[in-house]
Amino acid sequence: MRRVLATLSFWISLWATHGVAQPPVLRFSIAESWSMPLMRIEDQQPAEGILLELMQAIAREVDARPQYHVLARLRLQEAMQAGEIDVRCYVSTRWLTDRPGDYLWSIPLIEQRDLLVGRPGDSGPVSPDALPPQAIGTVLGYTYPTLEPLFSQARLQREDSRNQLLVLQKLQVGRLRHAVSNQLSLQWYNRSLPPARHLQPLAVLEEQALGCMVRNDPQLPTQGVLRALVRIRESGEMQRIVERYTEPHPFAGDDSPQLPAAATPNAAR
Repeated sequence: MRRVLATLSFWISLWATHGVAQPPVLRFSIAESWSMPLMRIEDQQPAEGILLELMQAIAREVDARPQYHVLARLRLQEAMQAGEIDVRCYVSTRWLTDRPGDYLWSIPLIEQRDLLVGRPGDSGPVSPDALPPQAIGTVLGYTYPTLEPLFSQARLQREDSRNQLLVLQKLQVGRLRHAVSNQLSLQWYNRSLPPARHLQPLAVLEEQALGCMVRNDPQLPTQGVLRALVRIRESGEMQRIVERYTEPHPFAGDDSPQLPAAATPNAAR
């Protein structure tokens, strides 16, 4: 009897371990330089933000288990080429020096605008060419094609910070006169401040549409992920996620001016 029970227990255990299909794992890349509202990272794991909600929505759509890999920005492309990540989001074709052939592009999901930003009380429009010599707040490792000629001529100098939030904080406390910020980060930063303390957008430097790259592997639900991204955008879910992090608080209002665009190539990340 004991032998029968032991055998039965063994087969039940084996069935529980191997008989139930496990959801596939999707490995998402996360750039360690991201800050809110894109993502807040704690202990090398995402805690909140627009891109975390997007990744969670993708995983739900394809019934997969998300796994997050926080990497230095310069390591992202290397990890893709080595097949170490399955999905990379918030990326543009212009940011890649070599485009991995085993990844497929999604539809565009997020419109990014890079802005020249000034301190509270500043007003635009302001052309970068018209700026007097000074340090400009920038993110370490990012390139800004509009400003590169001015940097190379030493008319302007880079003042690098580890992430976008630190750049805006330096501008707020007066360590800089101007900085570059993406519009989402500027909206997030200003939303909890009274209007008199808002950092001011002065000009659009770059505009581009960003999407995701999905590894084309028969072991992955690649086409399912791409279809999920279409549904997430067309259903309005992507826009609702963005608005949760960028809509101003009731007291703040919307006092941002309309901005003139600078016709230039797109910034690389």
